[in-house]
Amino acid sequence: QVQVVESGGGLVQAGGSLRLSCAASGRISSINAMGWYRQAPGKQRELVAAITRGGTTNYEDSVKGRFTISRDNAKKMVYLQMNSLKPEDTAVYYCNAEIVGTDHVPHEYWGQGTQVTVSS
Repeated sequence: QVQVVESGGGLVQAGGSLRLSCAASGRISSINAMGWYRQAPGKQRELVAAITRGGTTNYEDSVKGRFTISRDNAKKMVYLQMNSLKPEDTAVYYCNAEIVGTDHVPHEYWGQGTQVTVSS
């Protein structure tokens, strides 16, 4: 079985920083794109940042210059460094990964989510 597990959320004051981590484990052949999404109360889930296996990144406009996504292919992990946090960044953050299992078929996996709360 394949699992994707996030960690690193919490409560922080505006202007502060948090680092989210996401680890993939199980019967994995390779991992394609990985990304972070977020969902605030009453809003749709949105893409925050994504990174390809080769390291190409893209960001949602409101986080550009503040958030940095990175990955460690050997460790099967993806990270989201969040700086200069704002109250509007408050949401549940989800890790997403396209993982090729030992069946050589790509599947999309989601983590369980981690709460990020930014106080003003």
